Amino acid sequence: MNIELAQVSRWYGNVVAVNDVTMTVGPGVTGLLGPNGAGKSTLLHMMAGFLAPSTGTATLDGRQIWRNHQIYRSIGLVPEREAVYGFLTGWQFVLSSARLHRLSSPEDAASKALALVDMEGAKDRRVETYSKGMRQRVKVAAALVHDPQVLLLDEPFNGMDPRQRLHLMDLVRELGAAGRTILFSSHILEEVERVAQQIEVLVAGRHAASGDFREIRRRMTDRPHLFRVRSSDDRRLASALIADASSGAVSLGEAGLEVQAVDFRRFTWLLPRLARDAGVSVWQVSPADEDLESVFSYLISGSSR
Repeated sequence: MNIELAQVSRWYGNVVAVNDVTMTVGPGVTGLLGPNGAGKSTLLHMMAGFLAPSTGTATLDGRQIWRNHQIYRSIGLVPEREAVYGFLTGWQFVLSSARLHRLSSPEDAASKALALVDMEGAKDRRVETYSKGMRQRVKVAAALVHDPQVLLLDEPFNGMDPRQRLHLMDLVRELGAAGRTILFSSHILEEVERVAQQIEVLVAGRHAASGDFREIRRRMTDRPHLFRVRSSDDRRLASALIADASSGAVSLGEAGLEVQAVDFRRFTWLLPRLARDAGVSVWQVSPADEDLESVFSYLISGSSR
């Protein structure tokens, strides 16, 4: 299933939370990345049908999402806020969600959902006794209980210990690999980098970038790239690189050379030729800044210009 946003904006009085966003989210795991206050939660709530766009349209496989109750059969939402009733047990909370969806066997569906998030052992405890991480997992179980094809997760890993985070990350990856459409928001780069195949980046309510973060990084040719190079003679290769304008800072260390490529295209063309002329064998060339931190920092700085 595909969620499509077309020129979607949402404002509250004079405050613009989301500004003219157009994007498509399809099967697999997509990370919605942005700093706190970027508009991620607002965007997810419009995708889930709980918030109307001020302008623009939000559709699921061509069907209008807002005020379309049939959509809820296909969508599961895990909000960031604590949308749980503390006086219920985990079992009662997930079972009530199954019954609201009028499933043919709500008890079986609730048991299966709790097992998926590894909460069977605590299902008979009241939610108010749960840790933050346990409450997050029981919210995920309630969102999965009707087996939705679309799963929207707002900061799902908040408050989890390392074991819980790894378990839920594995679950999200498995669901995406099975063909479900999963969009999860985070302001933590490491979470998105480990789980998502694609990213959508929001900065100050605007859609700043879309796609594979490594590909986005490669397209950012107007800023230096950092490469690690290992060769048969790092010192000789460093001398050759320094002499060319395509290279900025070149440093020599135990792990080889670190080269800042000011002119990315010329550097990638020139490196093998310089090595050949210098009689140096190049063993390895690897990017040192193709991570979300570099992409995110670049996009943030670019939006403020």
